[in-house]
Order: sequence, then C-alpha cells, then structure tokens
Amino acid sequence: MSEKKEQEHPVGVGIPLLPTEEDEESETVFSRPRVASFHGSVFNLSCTVIGSGIMSLPATLDVLGLVPGVALIIIAAFLTETAIEMLLRFSKPCSAFSYSDLMGDAFGTTGKILLQISVIVNNIGCLVVYMIIIEDVLSGSTSSGVHHSGVLEEWFGEQWWTGRAFVLIVLTVVIFIPLICFKHIDSLWFTSAISITLAVIFLLVVIGITIYKLIMGSIERPKWFPSITNWTSFFNLFTAVPVVVFAYVCHYNVHPIENELEDSSQMRAIVQSSVALCATVYVMTGLFGFLLFGDSTLSDLLSNFDSDLGIQYSSLFNDTVRLSYAGHIILVYPIAFFPLRLNLDGLLFPSARPLASDNIRFALVSIGLVVISLLGAVFIPSIWVAFEFTGATVGVLIAFIFPASITLKDTHGIATRKDKIVSVFMIIIAVFSNVVAIYSDAYSLLA
Repeated sequence: MSEKKEQEHPVGVGIPLLPTEEDEESETVFSRPRVASFHGSVFNLSCTVIGSGIMSLPATLDVLGLVPGVALIIIAAFLTETAIEMLLRFSKPCSAFSYSDLMGDAFGTTGKILLQISVIVNNIGCLVVYMIIIEDVLSGSTSSGVHHSGVLEEWFGEQWWTGRAFVLIVLTVVIFIPLICFKHIDSLWFTSAISITLAVIFLLVVIGITIYKLIMGSIERPKWFPSITNWTSFFNLFTAVPVVVFAYVCHYNVHPIENELEDSSQMRAIVQSSVALCATVYVMTGLFGFLLFGDSTLSDLLSNFDSDLGIQYSSLFNDTVRLSYAGHIILVYPIAFFPLRLNLDGLLFPSARPLASDNIRFALVSIGLVVISLLGAVFIPSIWVAFEFTGATVGVLIAFIFPASITLKDTHGIATRKDKIVSVFMIIIAVFSNVVAIYSDAYSLLA
C-alpha cells in the first residue's frame, strides 16, 4: 500500500489515533506501521458477526423446522465466506481500502454512495436491536400482551431507576460513549474477546440446561420440518431468510480490520476462522434454544428466560443467561458503531480531512448516531421487526448482492467462470427470497 494512497483516503479507515499538530504537519501519521494481530482480528470480526442476530435463530428454526433451519444457517455461512473472499480478491487490483472504495471502483460515485447508505441503515438497525435487547434483559419487555420481567425488575421491583430509558442512558454515558471514542478498531480487540467469551458462556448454559432436560425426558419432540397448510404459511417460511442474512453481515468491517494487520495476507484465514466459529455458535444456539423451548420459542430467545425452566436453581440460570448475553451485546455495540461512523462521515463529508483528525466532527457524528439509536430503541417494538426490515433490504445488499455485482462487473478482468456462476446464484436466491419475505410481511400486516 502506497503512502500517497493512504493519505488520500477520504474516510480515515485504518488511521489509528488522533494526530498531534506536529504529526499533521509532518504527514507521517498516515504511514504508521500496522499493529493488529491475527487473534485480535479474529475476535473483532467474530464480534461483528455474533451480535444480536443469534437471539432470533431459535425462532428461525421454529418457523422452518429443525432440518431446514440448520441447513439455512450453514448455507448462509458458506455464502458469506465466499462473498467476503470476493471482496478481498477484487480489492487488490484497485488498491481499495474500504468496501465503499471497491464499490466506487466498480460502479463509480453512485455505487460508493449506495454502499455507504446501506451500511448506515444496516448498522443503525444493529444498534437499535442492541438497545432493545439490553432494555428487554435489564428492564423487561411485553410480547403478545405478556409482560416479561427484566433482571433489575426481579431484583429490586419496579423503580424509576429500573425503567428502560433511564437504564439505557446510564449505560450510554458509562460504557458506550467511552468505547466509541476509540479511533482504531484494533483497540477494541480485548473487549471483543470478552464479548465472545460471554456469548460462549450463554451458549454453554443453554446447552447444559437442554441436555439435562433431555435426560430427564421433559422436552417435547422437536418439529423437524415446517408445517405448511396454505400459501400464507408457505410464504411465511421466507421471512426467516432475512433474519439469518442479518446475523452474518460483517462485510463492512473486513477492510478496516485488514488495513491494520501486520500481515494482510492473513485476512482470508481470519475470515475463514471467524465464519467457522460463528456458524458453529449459531447452529448450536439455534438447535439447543429451539429444543429447549419448542413451540414456545419467542422471537427474542432471552424473553424465554424469565420463567421457571423446570430445573433446580432456575432463577440463577435465567439470570446467568440474560446477563452474560446482555454483557456480550454491550461490548458488540462499539464494533458496529465504528464502520457506521466512518461511512456516515464519508457520505456527508466526502472531501473533508480524515475523521480521526477532526475532534469536533468526530464528536458531532458520534453523538448524533447515539441519539438516533436511542430513539429507535424506544419506538421499534421488537427485534424480529428490526431483523426482517434490515435483513430483507440493506442486509442482503451488503452481504450478497453488492459482492456478486462487483464480481459480475469484473472491472479488472480477474473473475473466473465459477465466480460468475456463484454470483448469479447469490443474486437470484437473495432477490427471490427477500421479495417473497417482504410480500409475506406486508400481507401479514394488512390481513
């Protein structure tokens, strides 16, 4: 990567720290050595993937049945790895340092702006979902007319300081704002590692409870395949596709992570390791979560953990599951915030100096995005609604359609016949499934 190219990069991807006045005058701050490690990068990319989507995977199996549901999670993992590999390979000839740079190389300014808007909408959806999950865990939620108590409500009763808005404001001030102030994504590797650990703790507890209840014979026979009684129930199957797509979207953080690697040739192995880890966690969560609750599985699995599980120390396990996952989500927030801020800044201020070197702009963009995510969490009723919307629109664009379109455009003549066949397949499947999902959602709302 040339020093000149890095200096001209408009959105500051890969620029680690706020420059001093001396650094800005000498122009050496933009050519700092890469410092990110392999393991730190795996943690950051895995943390990008294993976000809020994991909580709706058991509900996905409830819609599709055990066999098709697990198959869909695995197929989506393979397609995700293939799409990211295309992005990395096609970035080399044009020296693209971001997903938006690559779209700009293939489709000009229009393509770059379209990608930036898609990432902004997708990641705002992510942040809203994170806020909703944290609200549900700590302050409770209401689903289908049934109130599900939050951890704070169970411990201390209904108090003004256990309310959803107050809890989120405190978390934002105490945790979110300090973490989003980092201007170098590798600085978040340690919190990403803690986040992944908390997700694994959550998963192990769910697996342990499920196995115990299986041995005790208190789990009902699972639904292996979907029950299709009419066209409406058939079309409803496709609503699960955007949810799974949303769960794997991490493409916007691939370039920022690669830009900070000591050895950028490691990026493909990082992607493969991360996708394999996340697919394993997703399959296990979907499988054991659905086995544990069966037809009673809610769109947000955490809402199931506020009642008697039928085992000893049920309340202790409930709190362990909810708090470990809430902690995981809290630490995922800055990982999703990082590319959102860069893309919004690149869209609004395409000719400005790098965001990392402008404290005022950095603060204003950050505060605006935090406020938007807070308001969204207040007015959006459930995470399933957010998943379906973002997954069926911008999620599928970022994950499959844009990478496939870049490959088919083949500006530098490096695409193989296999690349083009896979790209056409991804576009057809993505467009068909999401058109049907949007139709099904609209029909269910109007019916």
